[in-house]
Amino acid sequence: MTYFGKFLSAIFAFVVVQLFVACGDDASSSVSADGQSSAIVKEKSSSSVAASSSSKEKQPTILDETGPISVTVLEDTTEIFNYGKFYLDVSANSFLTRFKNGDIVTVMIDGFDTLDVPVVTSESAVFPGEFFLLVSSGLNSVSLEARYGLFVDVIGIGRDVKFPIDVVVQMKEQGGYVDHLENLNVLSISYSVDAYPDLSIEEFANFRMVRTTGMGEGVLYRSSNPVNSSIGRNRYADSLSEVAGVKTFLNFAASEAVAVANSAFAESYYSKQNVVYFDVQPAFANTPYKKALVTGIRFMIEHDGPYLVHCTYGMDRTGFMIAVLEALMGGTAEEIMADYAKTHQNFFNVIDGQQVALTQKQVDLIQAVIARILKNTYKVQHVDISDFEKADLASATEKYLLSLGLEQSEIDALKDRLR
Repeated sequence: MTYFGKFLSAIFAFVVVQLFVACGDDASSSVSADGQSSAIVKEKSSSSVAASSSSKEKQPTILDETGPISVTVLEDTTEIFNYGKFYLDVSANSFLTRFKNGDIVTVMIDGFDTLDVPVVTSESAVFPGEFFLLVSSGLNSVSLEARYGLFVDVIGIGRDVKFPIDVVVQMKEQGGYVDHLENLNVLSISYSVDAYPDLSIEEFANFRMVRTTGMGEGVLYRSSNPVNSSIGRNRYADSLSEVAGVKTFLNFAASEAVAVANSAFAESYYSKQNVVYFDVQPAFANTPYKKALVTGIRFMIEHDGPYLVHCTYGMDRTGFMIAVLEALMGGTAEEIMADYAKTHQNFFNVIDGQQVALTQKQVDLIQAVIARILKNTYKVQHVDISDFEKADLASATEKYLLSLGLEQSEIDALKDRLR
């Protein structure tokens, strides 16, 4: 049987199971992906996924063959709408008989979206802003989530949604995320300049001019936080900003009140310039960050450069904003990925109090992160850059910004500012 035929058979099996459940049938077998009779694993749902709008308990099902699995999402307003966790009606124990930590799977959510996500057992196993399938052995649950964000906001599920929602999960790349898991486990930083004897002060402060294709000379900069002393780099970033003549700052790390409360703020160069503040999480496909991105661009249009974008480290929230601006101005995929990874090379990897340069494999893995984040975030806005290295990133980014509510005239004005 062809793979597509197996897939259709799996879907048919799921429909049969639902009919048995609806009729109260206590059947213990169903048709497998190969059209054969096979056992079906049935287990109690965890408390977070057990309730349905009809209060009728439903047993989660999973086919014990090798094809896709078909499950549902039951109504649970506390988890889904308050915390954004999209629980699948299947236990972790059953799920782990088919998929493992570090696999990459395709998740098809009926009526909403199809996404490729890693299977992980901890949210810290993915970078900020990424989507993932969390398998929690402690809760015996499986949930679709967005790191630092609300997954239901990502795919546009509102409170008027009709439950249950059908979901199909199938393997995309077995073990495809294992190298990323191993890489994240060994990355560490220091707040002391003495731990980085081979870096310049600019590198230690993660301060640099953006030099990708199409970007004007001395127009756009990025750095760690110039006024927050928590990571030991602020006075360097502030001084370097003054030398560069930065006039306008975009602060993605904190509200104005929080920034002003820093002891280093009052006497800083930063405090005397144009600054716009956003207290947002690095959840790039969620509404708060998208609104901040649009507001930040409008602030740049309304104020003179040079401009500097920062958050705390200048890594995640800054990394995404800078990547968008680089892409808009004609930066290549290679340039965008290299600039993103440069920040990580400036911070990692500190071992026994001294930085050890990242290996090329580690750099390659980090470069892949920004490509993955951009592809997934643009896709949420119906902009396809799935072939990242060959895509027309400038045109795609214009479409992305238009989808967020910017006018073409504003995009043109921004490009004029950055030339």
